[in-house]
Amino acid sequence: MKHLFPLATALATSLALAAFSPAVQAQTEIQWWHSMPGALGDWVNDLARDFNASQKDVKIVPTYKGTYDESMTAAIAAFRAGNAPHILQVFEVGTATMMASKGAIVPVGEVMKAGGASFDAGAYVPAVAGYYTAPSGQMLSMPFNSSTTVFHYNKDAFKAAGLDPNKAPSTWPEVALAAAKLKASGHKCPFTTSWVSWTQFESFSAWHNVEYASKNNGFGGLDTRLAFNTPLHVRHIENLANMAKQGLFVYKGRGNAPDSTFYSGECAMMTGSSGLYANIKKNAKFASGIAPLPYYPDVPGAPQNTVIGGASLWVMAGKKPIEHKGIAAFFNYLARPEVASESHKRTGYLPVTKAAFELTEKSGFYKANPGTDVAVTQMIRKTTDKSRGVRLGNFVQIRTIIDEEMEQVWGGKKSAKEGIDAAISRGNEQLERFQKANKG
Repeated sequence: MKHLFPLATALATSLALAAFSPAVQAQTEIQWWHSMPGALGDWVNDLARDFNASQKDVKIVPTYKGTYDESMTAAIAAFRAGNAPHILQVFEVGTATMMASKGAIVPVGEVMKAGGASFDAGAYVPAVAGYYTAPSGQMLSMPFNSSTTVFHYNKDAFKAAGLDPNKAPSTWPEVALAAAKLKASGHKCPFTTSWVSWTQFESFSAWHNVEYASKNNGFGGLDTRLAFNTPLHVRHIENLANMAKQGLFVYKGRGNAPDSTFYSGECAMMTGSSGLYANIKKNAKFASGIAPLPYYPDVPGAPQNTVIGGASLWVMAGKKPIEHKGIAAFFNYLARPEVASESHKRTGYLPVTKAAFELTEKSGFYKANPGTDVAVTQMIRKTTDKSRGVRLGNFVQIRTIIDEEMEQVWGGKKSAKEGIDAAISRGNEQLERFQKANKG
C-alpha cells in the first residue's frame, strides 16, 4: 500500500497535467460551407490548409455545398435542425435576407470582439464595407470574395477578325460592331453574358448613374420598389434583343453557366464577374483581355461606378465562445494584407482591404498583368445614391424573375418593354411580400 500511494499520486498528477497540456488539447473544428467550384474551390481549400498549418488550435473544414442558392437553402435548413455550419458564404443578393434573419446570425464585429481579435471596418475598401454594413453602422459579415462586373474578350479572336487585340470596345455601339466582325470571321458566339440581372440591370444602372429601385436601391427602407423601366433600360434590352436576332449576342443560360463558354473559346466577348480571372488563367488556351464595362456615350455622367458582387462570410448563431475565438482568428488571417493580396492576384476578386490593394500595386502585379486593375478602378470611383449598390429582400427570387422574362425577350416572344414591365410587376410582388414579413 505504501508503494501504491505515491504511484496513484503520480498518476493523478500526470492525468491532471495532461488535461491542461497543449499537446493533447482538442483542436476547435470550424465548419465552413462555400460555393466555390473549380479553380476557386482550389483557392478556398488552399486558404484553409495554409491557415491550419499556421497554428495548432483551430482547424477550418471547408465544404462545397453547391451553388450560392443551394448552400443558402441548405444552411437555413441546417440552422432550423440545430446543426448549421459555423461560417456560411452568402452571395451579395442574399444580404438583405441574412440581415432580416434575426437570431440566425451573429454580426462579424461582435464575433471578432468576443474572440479577442481586433477589427477595424475602416480598413476595408469603402464600396465593399458599405454594402455589408447595417443602417446602424455595424458591419454584419466578413467581406471575402468581392467581385464586380467587367468585360472579358478573346484577343486571339479579335486578331483573327481584324480587330485591335489591345483595344476592347468601350461603348455598346462598339460592342455590336465588334460582334458583327467576329461573326463575319466565323465566330458562332460573338458576345454573351453571365448573370443577366447583375450585369445588364444592376451594374448597368449604377454604371449609367440611373436608379434600379426606389429608396436608394433598397438601402433606404423595405418599402423599396423596382424602377428599371426607364427609356434607357428599354433601349438597352431592345439592342441586345436585336443582336440576339442577328446572332451577335448568344444567350448561354442563367447565373454563371455561360462562363465556361468564354474560357473554352466558344464565345469571344462576355460581360461577367472579375472573379472569372482564375478560371480563364487556368483553362483558356488563348490570350484574353479584361476591360471596363461598355456604356452608352450619350448618357450624361456615364460611366459612374460598378456595384459589388461575389459573397461575404456570415457567422451562424448558436456557437460556443471558443468557436467564436477560432472564427475570429481565421477572419484575421484572411484580412492580412499579404493573404488578401495573394487572393486578389490569384482570383480576380477585389482586394477587400486598402492595405492589400496598396501591396498589390507596389508588387508591380497590375503592370505585369494589364487589365487586372479594371475591377478595382471601376469600384473605387466616387459612388452616388444611385450607384452604391442594390440591397433588396427576396433578391434571389427577383433575379430569377428577370431571367425568366429576359429569356422571353431573347427568344422573340416578348418585346423589351413587355419583358421589363412583367419583371417589374412580378418583382414588386416579391418586395411587398418581404416588406410584410419583416415589418417588425
